[in-house]
Amino acid sequence: MSVISAARRPLREPAAPPKSPSGRGLGGRITGMLIMTVAAVYVLVPLWWLLVGATKSQAQLVDGSPLWFDDFRLAENLRALFSYRDGIFVRWLGNSLAYTGGAALLGTLLSGMCGYALAKYRFRGREVLFNVILGGVLVPATALALPLFLMFSKMHAANTFWSVFIPSLVNPFGVYLARIYASASVPDDLLEAARIDGAGEARTFFTVSARLMVPAFITIFLFHFVAIWNNFLLPLIMLGDEKLFPVTLGLYTWNSQADQNPQLRGLVLIGALVSIIPMIIIFLLLQRFWRGGLGTGSLK
Repeated sequence: MSVISAARRPLREPAAPPKSPSGRGLGGRITGMLIMTVAAVYVLVPLWWLLVGATKSQAQLVDGSPLWFDDFRLAENLRALFSYRDGIFVRWLGNSLAYTGGAALLGTLLSGMCGYALAKYRFRGREVLFNVILGGVLVPATALALPLFLMFSKMHAANTFWSVFIPSLVNPFGVYLARIYASASVPDDLLEAARIDGAGEARTFFTVSARLMVPAFITIFLFHFVAIWNNFLLPLIMLGDEKLFPVTLGLYTWNSQADQNPQLRGLVLIGALVSIIPMIIIFLLLQRFWRGGLGTGSLK
């Protein structure tokens, strides 16, 4: 009887059917989507307001709808912006491109080389130097602006192009990021093979290591470009000649004069819209290199 009972008893319990998504999981996804939607609206509404405001006349800025178009006057506003005071805004825009483009490119190269050296070379005081650089990441730029002004004043270099360009080259966070990426993505065996083949250290860096560090270089450049383009306090302290102003400082001076000259309110809006176009272009041009490098790194 016991044998028959054992034969009838199943050897394994049948697998439980898959559970359907619980209400708790669905509620979590809905909550996450709501939070993301609110965050997206929070970010996009000011940009939409800026775009709408840039198409309005001076009277429509006061009496028109703040979030919708009235008379589309974007072309007229652009002509007014670029012709105001013999095109001073165009000069400010060129200054920003010179400060930002040159300093971001050269600063990215310096940060990458410094981070690579800290990652791949062994020398006395390496960790102390790296800790000092990390300390520089924690120091706010506002704390350094006044000492930099005093230094450049003693060298009679204040109120010059170099008083803004040279301090913008320094990027401690870029050095930190370059060291972390070089440690993870540049194999020591590959460097040894290049040295055995007779390549010098500079050639090894530019022909081997730099190619492997392209995603890090792109990331450093993007962060550095945005930081310099949006820099306001350093030019405010260093510069007195408006012909040397970047676009951020120039728009600030117009906005501070808007009570005496109401025409400047519209110029500030259209100028702010134009000033974000270079950053959008840079991100669109470089995102494929950034995403491609990250995808390649994930397959290693």
